[in-house]
Amino acid sequence: MERIRPTGVGRRLKVARSHGGGARRWHCGIFTTAIAAGALALAACGGHPGGSSPPATPVPSAPANQARGAPLPGPFPGLLLIADRGNNRLLLVDGKKRILWSYPRPGSAPSFPFRYDDDAFFCPGYQAIISSQEMQHTIQVISFPGGKVVWHYGRPDQPGSAPGRLARPDDAYVLADGTRTVADILNERVLFISPAGRIVRQYGTTGVSGHRPPRLLGAPNGDAPKPGGGMLVTEIAGSWVDAISAAGKLEWSVHTPAVYPSDAQLLSGGRILLADYASPGRVFIIDRRGRVLWRYGPSSGRGELDHPSLAALLPGGLVAVSDDYHDRVVLIDPHTRTIVWLYGHTAAAGSAAGYLDTPDGLDFLPAQAIARDPKVAALLPAATRP
Repeated sequence: MERIRPTGVGRRLKVARSHGGGARRWHCGIFTTAIAAGALALAACGGHPGGSSPPATPVPSAPANQARGAPLPGPFPGLLLIADRGNNRLLLVDGKKRILWSYPRPGSAPSFPFRYDDDAFFCPGYQAIISSQEMQHTIQVISFPGGKVVWHYGRPDQPGSAPGRLARPDDAYVLADGTRTVADILNERVLFISPAGRIVRQYGTTGVSGHRPPRLLGAPNGDAPKPGGGMLVTEIAGSWVDAISAAGKLEWSVHTPAVYPSDAQLLSGGRILLADYASPGRVFIIDRRGRVLWRYGPSSGRGELDHPSLAALLPGGLVAVSDDYHDRVVLIDPHTRTIVWLYGHTAAAGSAAGYLDTPDGLDFLPAQAIARDPKVAALLPAATRP
């Protein structure tokens, strides 16, 4: 697969698949799920549209603060949000692989262009979803479950570095105070954007690649929030993961074993979960020194991954992975290192029920959040409603 190599930067970026499934890429939900497995942030998204205004230590264990809602069918206590990039849609599925919600609604056109959705994460409070459209060079907030665009930033198909422009945005989040963050890959920066669309903070120097965080970053593709403020930045160039404090100071930086690190997430005890966007693909848990604590990465067979872009620890301890080029999302038992559940058909892209096309992102909606919102609970089949 041919990859883009930006001028003056010795690194690889994701590009389009040959079968026509859309452009390649490199959460407000997964980062806290990884730490507290379902205890995500607590406020709602919103704003002004357009932005104008072998393991060395024990394998992952089930976190203590699991969501406590009505039991749902399947291997995880909630629902999975999937960014089905090749089909330009978001899907919410249950453990029985039923589609309970989608955006855009089938047969309807979105009010703002929605192409190449490579990541999507629930905003604090679960009343909205923020999505990055990497090859469209935009990010947007969509009400949930209403499915209306309530905010966007960037100009469709017009990359740039000036205010209001992005170039290959990845991993957008909404923080508890309403600030939006995004890893702006080709501009070598991570932006903090107010609900009014004003850049209020920046890590990295626009257009300059390097590894001197937070002043210089090399193709950042991850910007996962940390508990209590701060951020975990993933850099493609050099395969680095950096912890930056709420005050904007570097806490530590680790060189990862990944060929192409993607979307690092912070786990309890300071461990780091990340995907290796390669073929065959791998998933690692490492410590702050780069020591591998756990890994998954069969080189053949049903369990082999092909360019996985995001790994997340779910309540109960299963590891969810968006296995992009295999057109599936898989759940891995970390103890047996086997796939115990999947949505999609391996290496068979499609748009019918049960099929995906280059899924590039995922997030988790815990049963606890479903139970407290009647509109969301109404999405469930009657027999499983809280």
